[in-house]
Amino acid sequence: MSAQTSKTQAKTIHKESWGSRVGLILAMAGNAVGLGNFLRFPVKAMQNGGGAFIIPYLVCFLLMGIPLLWIEWSMGRFGGKNGHHSTPFILDSMDRRKFWKYIGVFGIFTNIAVAAYYCYLESWTMAYVYHFLVGTFQELNQVEVASFFEKYVDLNTSTTGIPFEPIFFFLLCVVLNTWILSKGLSGGVEIASKIGMPLLIFFGAFLAYKGITLQAGKDGALYGGAVGLNFLWTPQFDSLANPKVWLAAAGQIFFTLSVGMGTIQCYASYVNSKQDIALNAMSAGWMNEFVEVVLGSAILIPISVGYLGIDKVVELTTSGGLGLGFRTMPFLFGQWGTVIGSFAGVAFFGLLFFAGITSSLAMGTPWMGFMQDEFKWKREKSAISFGLIVLILGLPTVFFFNEGVFDQYDYWAGEVSLVVFALLETILFAWVFGMDKGWKEITDGADIHIPGFYRLVIKWITPVLLLFVFIGSLIGPANGDWGAAFASLANGNGWLLDNSSIIAQLLNKELNNQLAQATDPVLIQALERKLFYINAAKLLLLAVFSAAALLVYAAYKKRVREGRFTS
Repeated sequence: MSAQTSKTQAKTIHKESWGSRVGLILAMAGNAVGLGNFLRFPVKAMQNGGGAFIIPYLVCFLLMGIPLLWIEWSMGRFGGKNGHHSTPFILDSMDRRKFWKYIGVFGIFTNIAVAAYYCYLESWTMAYVYHFLVGTFQELNQVEVASFFEKYVDLNTSTTGIPFEPIFFFLLCVVLNTWILSKGLSGGVEIASKIGMPLLIFFGAFLAYKGITLQAGKDGALYGGAVGLNFLWTPQFDSLANPKVWLAAAGQIFFTLSVGMGTIQCYASYVNSKQDIALNAMSAGWMNEFVEVVLGSAILIPISVGYLGIDKVVELTTSGGLGLGFRTMPFLFGQWGTVIGSFAGVAFFGLLFFAGITSSLAMGTPWMGFMQDEFKWKREKSAISFGLIVLILGLPTVFFFNEGVFDQYDYWAGEVSLVVFALLETILFAWVFGMDKGWKEITDGADIHIPGFYRLVIKWITPVLLLFVFIGSLIGPANGDWGAAFASLANGNGWLLDNSSIIAQLLNKELNNQLAQATDPVLIQALERKLFYINAAKLLLLAVFSAAALLVYAAYKKRVREGRFTS
């Protein structure tokens, strides 16, 4: 069988396509807009220089985010021309060396592993919408609202009479994702995005208005909304000299744009070969920035500071935005009265749900594209298989949330994998595939003028920034203090690793230190139990990656037997 014949056959296998350009852009924006836009970004900005944080954030967006969007869109469209709809064989089609297909395994593994815990997080928002609708939080004080969340993740709540309520909502979330995916791109994902994204903007605009116009002394508020905005955006320019701030800004770009996952390549592989991917990437990227910077920063912090004061909010955000969002916001919305408070709760957790599901739907498409391409599975079977894998892999995050399994999934699949894959795909695109061909792919069919300066950015600056992020993640110093770490190294005391660094996480540095210092037998037993589940989670993720790699190997051997080629 000739290469041309096999290419033609590969193209006819898939009949998936986007129904409209607007639907594609909304789906891409939905992929990028996630829970982190509303829960993570404002907290990161507050912790890393306030208003000054926006400077490194925008620099990283322009020099790393936009280039990565163009790279992934163009890689996806290039792969789609050759009948490939998942990263293993998209990457393989760009260079004949066989190992690239296994680098592409990240684009399958990451989405499966992230979806496994992300759907659980997404199910929280479904549950909270339900509880606001039935009035669960109306009679609860602040301590009781916080306790509700603790009991919920401990599988110890059934205030509505639903047995094993967290498991029920997790199952419901997985089933809903599976059903929408089974309807295809135009009939499922695109329709969900066309409904979800406008509602997300509407709910976000309402809450941002309430946050900005909050008045001291009204509805029990201690301060006006301007106090929270000033607290969030008052610039601390000395932070610009801190590498930790730049690393946090670069890391936020990964979270906010969903780059380094393989979802963008998959979505882009279904576009018309002459469609303007440069403008599409910019449209989706800037829509995400509007949602994050404008709406995301005008809700969580202004409202919480207005009621709790700055010191209390700082205390609540030391561990991130989840605690503030789920443990505190339901009580604060209750201060606005039964009707407005209930609507605000539905709006807040509703927008989080729409932000979550438009992202989790994107996570299903690489697996489905791979199984349809390589094993000729039908769309419905591919969707059901994805749902089953997410269900089975996600259940440990439900049952052992307090043992750290959820956090391990988030760290290795939702952080480390993104950085590694983004770095390697950029090297492939700019240095192996080559900037001449890469630039042609980006600009082919473009209605906008892309500054030639970006050729240099993609080839040199973006890889360097990605390398900086990777090294910073690998050997990040304690408390982000690089000066102290270098001084310690120079004095012969070794490098002071932060507990969040990759090496420290591999060695379980924080937990082992706690074990070494513990004397209470009950505490020691609890720590040893947690250590067991953390290591088990790491091994499970490694097994999932290995299984995905074996599937890619099997697909490659199948192609060889059938005389099919990757390009």
